[in-house]
Amino acid sequence: MDNETSGFNATPQGSRVHIAIYGRRNVGKSSLINALAGQQVSIVADVAGTTTDPVQRAIEIHPIGPCLLIDTAGYDDDDGIVGILRRERTRKVLDQTDVALLVLGGEAEAIDKEWLRQIKQYEVPVIVVLNKIDLFSPAQNVAERIKRKIGVMPLLVSAHTCHGVNALRKAIAQAVQQTADERSITGDYVKPGDSVVLVMPQDRQAPKGRLILPQVQTIRDLLDNGCTVTCCTPDQLEHTLAALRRQPKLIITDSQVFDQVHRLKPYRSRLTSFSILMAAWKGDLKAMIAGARAIDQLTPQSRVLIAEACAHAPLSEDIGREKIPALLRKRVGQELMVDVVAGRDFPADLRSYSLVIHCGACMFNRRYMLSRIRQAKKQGVPITNYGVAIAHLKGILDSIKL
Repeated sequence: MDNETSGFNATPQGSRVHIAIYGRRNVGKSSLINALAGQQVSIVADVAGTTTDPVQRAIEIHPIGPCLLIDTAGYDDDDGIVGILRRERTRKVLDQTDVALLVLGGEAEAIDKEWLRQIKQYEVPVIVVLNKIDLFSPAQNVAERIKRKIGVMPLLVSAHTCHGVNALRKAIAQAVQQTADERSITGDYVKPGDSVVLVMPQDRQAPKGRLILPQVQTIRDLLDNGCTVTCCTPDQLEHTLAALRRQPKLIITDSQVFDQVHRLKPYRSRLTSFSILMAAWKGDLKAMIAGARAIDQLTPQSRVLIAEACAHAPLSEDIGREKIPALLRKRVGQELMVDVVAGRDFPADLRSYSLVIHCGACMFNRRYMLSRIRQAKKQGVPITNYGVAIAHLKGILDSIKL
């Protein structure tokens, strides 16, 4: 079955385990990825430096489940300025790595020990692999030398013969299990049997014939939690509430219609948004709430960064590029400067900004979103997210379910 059309490929990238492979050039990183995947997903050649940029491939590895394998350029790339850029891109992959494989050749070098230290600084589980053992005799002696050099006994693997690949899969599964995040999107809000209403505008930002990812993930999570789910558009909310036999325990809305839904919600029903749910699930909700309060300190001379996880083509009435900037300028002044970045683009230096407003990060894994929050905190820049910011701007942040 083709990977691009098989069922497991429907798993969002942000919900996959991110497994990144690090090592010097020509130690067999790409070959190891192909062996783990059971197919050729990375280009393999005897020429050092074949992989020049991180290459991602969504696959499923038994017994781990949906994964994202990330093949990185060799961290010993010494090709002048280009090599520096490649090494920096490899280093940035650490921000999103859930499990790291450090691949070694016949000997461990000082740079390998340094990278092992760096990976551990990120608190990422790391598995050291001695690849190409079919070229060493006896391989165990080589492994012992490596252990004396870096303090870790490597797993013995041959990507060429597939010796040790199953043992490596088991080691990865154990590392994933130790760090697995089993939190529910809505588990702190509902219990089995609760009735939940979802308010979902179907405007130009909603792809025709489909629901946006946070809506899909939330519906599935509510069903897993044994809830009864009712979906409607904002113009049908009043009719929907009247048709229900009992008031819903929770109403989850698109952030753009927060104030409209807030006016109509029953007194006993709690209210939140998809974006706020994502902020708690993928990031640090307390930090986001504190960041929203910084909106009150903005001046017409302030500068705000809007960060989107997905790099979609801008549409009219875009929430990040148009609606939130318009709300901010209405509050602060038309002179307010607003920059927008998308996808993996994110400034290393945020200190010129008074505030960062991030999307719900449904396309990112939790580790990557937390790395951006840490970066902002370290530089003393408040960070919030779309839903929390809109709730604050609408004056209803204190009255919604957080």
